[in-house]
Amino acid sequence: MQRKSFVKLAAAALVAVLGVPQLAMAQAFPSKPIRLVVPYAPGGLPDTVARILSQRLTETLGQSVVVDNRPGASGAVAASVLAQAPADGHTLLVTDGSMLAIGPLVTRKMAYDPVKDFAPVSLVGTAPLFLAVHPSVKADNLDQLIALAKARPGTLNYGSSGTGSIHHLTAEAMKNGFGIFITHIPFRGSGASVPAMIGGQVDMVFASPPSLMGFVKNGQAKLVAINSATRSPLAPNIPALAEKLPGFDFAFNVVVMARTGTPQEVITRISTEIAKIVKRPEVIEQLHIAGVEPSGGSPEQLASALKAESARVTAAAKQANLKPE
Repeated sequence: MQRKSFVKLAAAALVAVLGVPQLAMAQAFPSKPIRLVVPYAPGGLPDTVARILSQRLTETLGQSVVVDNRPGASGAVAASVLAQAPADGHTLLVTDGSMLAIGPLVTRKMAYDPVKDFAPVSLVGTAPLFLAVHPSVKADNLDQLIALAKARPGTLNYGSSGTGSIHHLTAEAMKNGFGIFITHIPFRGSGASVPAMIGGQVDMVFASPPSLMGFVKNGQAKLVAINSATRSPLAPNIPALAEKLPGFDFAFNVVVMARTGTPQEVITRISTEIAKIVKRPEVIEQLHIAGVEPSGGSPEQLASALKAESARVTAAAKQANLKPE
């Protein structure tokens, strides 16, 4: 009898030693302010999303949630901040899928491994890019643009946010799908490529809705397509490229990641709160203005989406003969 009691006590003690710390950590979360680390300067899409989330998470979690912008080195600066923080969910990364999918394709020696170093938390939403053309281009819709490109191979050009950007890879995938040749002219960000198209220096660009819609309303640009799998409620009359190229989808994911090793209970808590937040009517409106289609996907859904995104951009990078530097 004494032996049985001793075994039970020993087993209970072992469970306490091994299981309680992680459970206690999950139950105590959050126990201090939370940082949303963004690998870009203020004003960009991930930054805008982080600020929308931070306000609501502060309310629902009962701790202050602050945005910490750490641009530089293709996301390596922000990744190092996350890597050096405790794996307890109080430091999170808010970024786009491009950083995770394209980074390894353009950088020979990555300072981080997007698969091993980060744990999926939430698929906040997807951000499509519209294909816009200058009014001087003799094409008012996608069919006319394709016909024009085929009739005049190499004479049309497009501006991108830089070699290896999602804008560049989207255009290369489109070119390959339609069998057309359009000259690539890289710029340093949409802040340069969109004005270049408006000024007539390039014929077309892929860009986010916020950077284009004002020019479209003023008649300074024409929308002809969108790079997502389906049409956008922001412009329901504009066809998705997938309507002519089945499976085409280069809208990038907007995501929240934690450091690998973060307790699953904490990840689930954060993911659940974000899913609730992005379904609020006022948040949906804010995200739409920012050019994001809200999702609120689970960690499992995010992992699947990132895997699919990586496969698509890797294929496009090969088509563009993109090499890591």
